Amino acid sequence: MAVEPEAGAGAVLVPGRAPGSLGRAAAWLSKQVELALVEAELSLPQYRILGVLAEGASMPSALAERLAVRRPTITAVVEGLESRGLVERTPDGGDRRSITHTLTPRGERLLAKANAAVDARLTDIAGHLEDPALSERALEGLELWRSAMRAYGRAKAANS
Repeated sequence: MAVEPEAGAGAVLVPGRAPGSLGRAAAWLSKQVELALVEAELSLPQYRILGVLAEGASMPSALAERLAVRRPTITAVVEGLESRGLVERTPDGGDRRSITHTLTPRGERLLAKANAAVDARLTDIAGHLEDPALSERALEGLELWRSAMRAYGRAKAANS
């Protein structure tokens, strides 16, 4: 049974779950991803952009929308990725003002290295649970959140 929050609290309290525990867990996981990315010499924003580009070329405005950031943020991060030979910017068709971002083969290799480092770190953390079944549930939960985020993105795009 959910408990009504105080005015302005903005969240439903669930018995047995500390207020803010989900947000704190997500923030802590984010930090662990950042630490794993040190091996690949990538920041979290760079990793997010490479991950989206691995799914296909994208224009800056589409990247910004997908990653829920402003377009100038995308431009700044992509410039760094481009200077490292990880992303290529090319004019899009007949409109030379329009740019498409594409992951380069070097970017694909670095993303694979980063993915392996992140997966290893999160698997190691989950492995510290007392029961292997709980470790597997923790990792499955991350996959479920990935699916939820994709569904959320599709729904938002359909309503725009």
